[in-house]
Amino acid sequence: MNKKAISLVCAGALSMAACKKSDQTTAGTDFDTLKKDVLVNFTHNIAIEGYKDLDEASVGLFDALTLLNAEPTEAHLTAARDDWKQMRAIWEQCEGFLFGPVEDNDYDPNMDTWPTDYAQMDSLLVSNNPLELTDIQNATLSLRGFHPIEYILFGNHGSRTAAGISDRQKKYMLALATDLKNTCHDLHTSWTGETGFGRLVISAGSGSSKYAKMQEVYIAIIDGMTAICEEVGEGKMKEPFDALNPAIVESPYSGNSIADFRNNIVGLQNVYLGRYKTDGAGINDLVAARNRSLDNKIQSQISAALLAFDNITVNFETAITEQRLQVQQTMDALAQLRATLDGELKPFVLQNITD
Repeated sequence: MNKKAISLVCAGALSMAACKKSDQTTAGTDFDTLKKDVLVNFTHNIAIEGYKDLDEASVGLFDALTLLNAEPTEAHLTAARDDWKQMRAIWEQCEGFLFGPVEDNDYDPNMDTWPTDYAQMDSLLVSNNPLELTDIQNATLSLRGFHPIEYILFGNHGSRTAAGISDRQKKYMLALATDLKNTCHDLHTSWTGETGFGRLVISAGSGSSKYAKMQEVYIAIIDGMTAICEEVGEGKMKEPFDALNPAIVESPYSGNSIADFRNNIVGLQNVYLGRYKTDGAGINDLVAARNRSLDNKIQSQISAALLAFDNITVNFETAITEQRLQVQQTMDALAQLRATLDGELKPFVLQNITD
């Protein structure tokens, strides 16, 4: 995320399903109990579970790259590309709750600084840099993390072949993957255990050394949701759109940017609905308990934003010139959602969660 510098019927079905979940979750549950349940569910079933999956995916990617380096076949290249995309999907969804150690300990910029410059990467590769793990950790952020691996796997706009990966690129790629794996493991463990950040979230308002009031952690979560709408709509999409410059798109080598953007909003939706692999108490249950109309509005706007991405049918580098209407409509949907989260959901929390 760090940057230097389906149909309406389906949307309605999603809303109805979510409302049903709300009814079941809130039945017999008082509001004070529910707001604690939401934090427990968010911590264990969304944040920690998501970071656990990211940790495991980083190991899978490392193993795939190790195999590709040992046996540079097209099949192994395809498998490594698939693993990279699968890991990206998990990470981008985790950006729906970008607060805590991921920011405080710089895990985000260490993994996901963009845009990258393939000329800069090529210069590093022809230099005398040993390309050991410590060299990667000391490199400028745009030469670490997901996107240099993306460039080696896919080449400039997907032109890479397995046989075309040089020995220096292999060394760089494995050092990058080791660094990424270490970062993801540290991020996961930063949330777990009795001294982990998850405990500070769950104990908000009742002994947490981070959040004296429960309201504070809810505001942090909602600010994260608002921030990802802004980051996608007003940064990741708008800047290359306005500049008509595909070079500053987030994932240009793989053509994966639309999937990145959409998964950011899927992550936001997971946070709001309290779901990841399973359903649990979500912010929407709190909202529905006291303002059903606002809950319906937020769910509808999330669905509309996700559906808008489906209308962009080419990669984003092409869409900024050939599907500008669809891109603009998607940015507009994100702006509407952001305005509701900041202008209505946040005041709802300030009014209804005061402890």
